[in-house]
Amino acid sequence: MMQKKKLLVAATAIGLLGTSAAVGASGLVSKVTGEYHKDVVVTVNGTETELHPVYINGKAYLPARDAAAELGYTLNWNSKGKEISIKSKEEQAVEYARMLGVIVDVSPGMEKGSYRVELLGNGDQRWIILGVDKDTELTDESGKAIAASDLKAGARVMAEFGPIIAMSFPGQSQAHKIVVQSQALTQDDVIQSVEKTDDGWQVKLGETKDGNAATTIVLNAGKETSVMTSQGEPVAFANLKAGDRVRAYYGPMMTKSLPPQSPLHYLIVLSAKDQLAPATVEEYRDLAWKHVPEEQKSHLTTAKENAQVSEIDSQVAGLLTETDAQKKKFEEIKAANGKLIAVLYDSDQNALIGPLQLAFDPDTKQFLGFFPRR
Repeated sequence: MMQKKKLLVAATAIGLLGTSAAVGASGLVSKVTGEYHKDVVVTVNGTETELHPVYINGKAYLPARDAAAELGYTLNWNSKGKEISIKSKEEQAVEYARMLGVIVDVSPGMEKGSYRVELLGNGDQRWIILGVDKDTELTDESGKAIAASDLKAGARVMAEFGPIIAMSFPGQSQAHKIVVQSQALTQDDVIQSVEKTDDGWQVKLGETKDGNAATTIVLNAGKETSVMTSQGEPVAFANLKAGDRVRAYYGPMMTKSLPPQSPLHYLIVLSAKDQLAPATVEEYRDLAWKHVPEEQKSHLTTAKENAQVSEIDSQVAGLLTETDAQKKKFEEIKAANGKLIAVLYDSDQNALIGPLQLAFDPDTKQFLGFFPRR
């Protein structure tokens, strides 16, 4: 009886079996022949498998997908990019949050080569800030890799992030993957009219000078169009009215008519809260700094004069209050559907527990507490 030989697999570098491939036009694919050794048994951690190698030019090759599975990995084949990727099952099991949206801001991150990307859109979150670095997978729709430095405001994207999302407002997380779908055109303007059509809605933007309305563009919205505030709160088309100031993401296709027409992707309704007076911003930065715990100041990566100040809805906030008076005031504001002033600092602890964010009553300027950091 022939004795079986054993081949121990102790590495994750796996030969790709290709015994009958035709020569391609590019010369990158060639035909090879080999010997199938069924007498050689492959064991993984002492356990025999059904794998048997093919020897080509004295080297043993195994079927990549089957070998990966035996080693606890999964294999994916990208036919467009002609790439094989192998990932651990633990990595595959991670459940990432997903979002379709538009990039509204891109700025340098805390680490060299990293970026802070603000998104508005639809999905598990409607408004979020993502950290993008060397570990983030960045591609266009065809699967071609792109550089983080190529990300621009106005880009329509699909983003995967998490699994940890900081409980700040907006939420903050690490981007696992971003697919850039297209670059939209952007325009800040005033609504002249909103009309219901058979296919959706038509929004005319422009200005009125000396009593005369001048339409600069006509935007056609369908069921895939999203309308929201700058904080991701949904707005019904029926609630839009002439005189509303908006930021439109549209195109890139446009008609050559006058005025031109274009498909509308996202419409952001702007308000006074999107443009807090500089003096007000500075006042809250000073107030917030007084309430930042001393032991936290050394961890902050945002300078006092650069803290992000915004007005948010109390309904979406959860606060860690320190006194009964703070708790009572916060509950009163929430019951009245009121607003809060939020002051946010990034820190070197963002990845673990999120940014440091403080809340104030906009009427009395009373400090109300901290937002949960995870």
